[in-house]
Amino acid sequence: MDPNIDKSGADCQISRWGMLKASLNNLAFGKFLTLVENYPDAIILDVRTPEEFNTDKIEGATNIDYLSHNLADELEALDPEKTYLVYCRTGRRITRVCVILNNLGFTKVFNLREGLLVQESDSIESPASE
Repeated sequence: MDPNIDKSGADCQISRWGMLKASLNNLAFGKFLTLVENYPDAIILDVRTPEEFNTDKIEGATNIDYLSHNLADELEALDPEKTYLVYCRTGRRITRVCVILNNLGFTKVFNLREGLLVQESDSIESPASE
């Protein structure tokens, strides 16, 4: 055992998941909805299942099922020049989808940091619809 290694956790490293998430354009719920309102040409992607999508969604969102067998094909078919606002329920699926989009060369991808769970009301509405 090396006596020079600090086992106290004081120099704890960030997890791989944390590093991936930190490399993305993470937005708080209010900022995300502001972009939805202010950038009408942005594509809003909901990467939950169709069942989740049909219960509650941000107005104008397009559903691409993260669990779909053709997820990669659907993402590759998107226009990399457009702006994308991506969300899911908890933030895990969007992290993975945004990493894939970044790897495909998309540069204008923004995600809802903690997913829809941060929304406290029972329904999801864009500011424009209030």
